[in-house]
Amino acid sequence: MATLGRGKYFEEFEVGMRFDSPGRTVTESDIVSFAGLSGDYTQIHTDAEYSKSTIVGQRVAHGLLGLAIASGLASRTGVLEGTVLAFREIENWKFVKPIFIGDTVHVTLKVDEIKALPRLGGGLVNIELRLINQDDEVTMKGIWKVLFASTPE
Repeated sequence: MATLGRGKYFEEFEVGMRFDSPGRTVTESDIVSFAGLSGDYTQIHTDAEYSKSTIVGQRVAHGLLGLAIASGLASRTGVLEGTVLAFREIENWKFVKPIFIGDTVHVTLKVDEIKALPRLGGGLVNIELRLINQDDEVTMKGIWKVLFASTPE
């Protein structure tokens, strides 16, 4: 596992490198705020009584809230700070398990592939990202394709 860093340049990445974020507990306030921001007031997220009758038996965080939290946690590793040129694509994103109020999640980032793109001033780094709960269960996962700047001359 690599230590937390500040802004990795493209040339600093190697396939197999791994970065872990700190944890973050998902709160009812997060879900209510996200519902307000997104306009998604679907009952399974916002209605405790209704949610008791669902397959999971309780309110769950919006899937896209989980993705947003994963993005924030990825930034907390410091790896992306000041060196990202563009967030290009999300590939093969899977929502594996629900995230509940009170779950504490963190992300793991693993460098899956690198490709130099000198004409763009850097290179593409494919990052396998996993959002993992306190029970070490993957809640969502996929590949983020991120364009990083080259080391300044």
